[in-house]
Amino acid sequence: MSSILVFGASGAVGRFVMPLLAPAHRIVPVSRIARPDWITADMNDPEAVWPEVEIALSLGPLDAFAGWLERTPRAGLRRIVAISSMSAQSKLDSPDPAERALAARLRDAEARVRDAAAARATGWTLFRPTLIYGAGVDATLAPIARFARRRRVLPIPLGADGLRQPVLASDLAAACNAVLSNPATFGKTYELGGGERLRFDAMIRRLREAVRGLVLPVPIPLFALRRFARSLRIAPGALARLRVALIADNTAATRDFGYAPATFRAQAVLPPE
Repeated sequence: MSSILVFGASGAVGRFVMPLLAPAHRIVPVSRIARPDWITADMNDPEAVWPEVEIALSLGPLDAFAGWLERTPRAGLRRIVAISSMSAQSKLDSPDPAERALAARLRDAEARVRDAAAARATGWTLFRPTLIYGAGVDATLAPIARFARRRRVLPIPLGADGLRQPVLASDLAAACNAVLSNPATFGKTYELGGGERLRFDAMIRRLREAVRGLVLPVPIPLFALRRFARSLRIAPGALARLRVALIADNTAATRDFGYAPATFRAQAVLPPE
């Protein structure tokens, strides 16, 4: 039974992946908040002591994991699976400097993980998922659904026709489990999207299914969103992408490890009331 260190175990993907790993692995989850039978540590802490493991699974900030990997010699580490983001590509040319910096930071972290793994002859796999949802912890769909639940109105950005491919956190967890012992996935970076492509405005409209009771859709023209973007705290880059397709090509993942994601399930955006 292999030992597997799980960074980001308490996050959206982590809560789904641990039950999948439990039958075949000794799981060593990591959290900065004390939990029974978990390692309480910050991976940025150079003084932290880590157990010897065969596998490391990174489900949190990739740059922090890259730093941990570079400064933490692990003689027995033979496998790395890490989640990055499609933002590494989609935000490269954003009008928002902060988003461009994020894309650069992600790409740099990916390269550091690859280089550190190569230096110790460790098999690595990187995932670039699209919009992750599930368990109510994402920063895009969950806040909109909570607003609709609280206010009973759902703002619909008219004309926001950029395609989206939201991916369930549980599908990403299944992907992590599927590649662990699959040599066909070693040394590869995979785009991972959900099983359905839909317009941004249609995706938001579907969020009515995430809320019980009456929710009134309120169409909002894009020019109005642009005019009030600052007061609504909408970043310029996010506005610009409303008419841009942000999708993934799942072909390689389906071929190499049978990736078969679900269609968009709005009911899974928030935990049950």
